[in-house]
Amino acid sequence: MLLNDFLKLRGQQVGVNRPQTGETPNVPVKQPETNQQGQTFADALKQKLEKDSAIEFSNHAIRRLDSRHIDIEENGKLERLNKGVEIAAEKGSNETLVLVDSTAFIVNVKNNKVITTMEKEDLIGNVFTNIDSAVIM
Repeated sequence: MLLNDFLKLRGQQVGVNRPQTGETPNVPVKQPETNQQGQTFADALKQKLEKDSAIEFSNHAIRRLDSRHIDIEENGKLERLNKGVEIAAEKGSNETLVLVDSTAFIVNVKNNKVITTMEKEDLIGNVFTNIDSAVIM
């Protein structure tokens, strides 16, 4: 029995109760913070990464960069990350851990995409599985 059928048997309507006037309820929706160009931080970061980097970042990795306040432009991290992925690709790696200073990047080398990233505090006591190589830059 489908949910719709069950609700009809109980005499209930399917869907959201709306005001009779046809107006939508006044429910505040939290909007993401935007910069002067009207972009969210994640959108601006994604655009910068696409422009300046040969490597792509997954949405998960971008959220991690944002939530962990990781500055990938600091000390040339992005350039060194790209070089580390290049080295891993030359060696035939599939999934690699690239350490750039105190930042770790898990990268799918075949797709040239960062899967996740973390800082030194998150690395302590962590076990990395499903990687076949590590590059220290």
